[in-house]
Amino acid sequence: MSECNHDCGSCSANCGSRTADKTSFLEALAPESRVKKVIGIVSGKGGVGKSLVTSLMAVSANRRGKHTAVLDADITGPSIPMAFGVADEKPAVTPDGRLMIPARSLEGIDIMSANLLLDNATDPVIWRGPVIAGAVKQFWSETLWQDVDYMFVDMPPGTGDVPLTVFQSLPVDGIIIVTSPQELVSMIVGKAVNMAKKMDIPILGIVENMSYLECPDCGRHINVFGESHVEQAAREYGLKVLAQIPIDPKLAQMVDGGRVEYIDMPWFEKAAEAVLAL
Repeated sequence: MSECNHDCGSCSANCGSRTADKTSFLEALAPESRVKKVIGIVSGKGGVGKSLVTSLMAVSANRRGKHTAVLDADITGPSIPMAFGVADEKPAVTPDGRLMIPARSLEGIDIMSANLLLDNATDPVIWRGPVIAGAVKQFWSETLWQDVDYMFVDMPPGTGDVPLTVFQSLPVDGIIIVTSPQELVSMIVGKAVNMAKKMDIPILGIVENMSYLECPDCGRHINVFGESHVEQAAREYGLKVLAQIPIDPKLAQMVDGGRVEYIDMPWFEKAAEAVLAL
């Protein structure tokens, strides 16, 4: 055998170097950081509640004694800091100036978001795709993530630059697909499912947001947006329905008031268990 010249492009050998090259897109964490599991929260369209589900997942795991973190990859539409009541905080840096220190919620959840870096929360982030993707990589590799058990990544909608960057650059252990009770649900779920399969990312299940309204008098479930199609979509793609989140004004008030960590959510137990099963 000839001596290796480390140029896999001109070599047909199936050696360890070639195998390692398959993961060359992965961004390394800082040596001081440690993240055990990374879960992406995705959807084929916008406005279905990915940020809400991301927040609830982090809160649920945190309540079970896990150190959780949220990486807000929705760079142009970040809402995570407001939900956790840290919108006015600015990330500090380590003494050597190399790493950002994430904001920390009242209950100890670490948070990194583009909105924490802006002078004003309403300032628009007018960046092109490659710059946005670069910011997501920086949030991962240039932030001090200390002993995180579960990191939840709030993705922008669709299957474009940023979701692709997350799937290729972060060691994603699984995704949760968020949808709503509409006729389009099968197509929306299908887009997310097919992207995850192409990227070889496990799918933990589906969460349906705005699923029903509970009558305050009799407790009957009212299907405001019509009959749910999530069970049908789940069967079609061989997935589990992890949760159906109700329409509840109190839920919106708690999130808008930065108190997402204090929401009572018995309907979310199965989703939390699916993540902890990892």
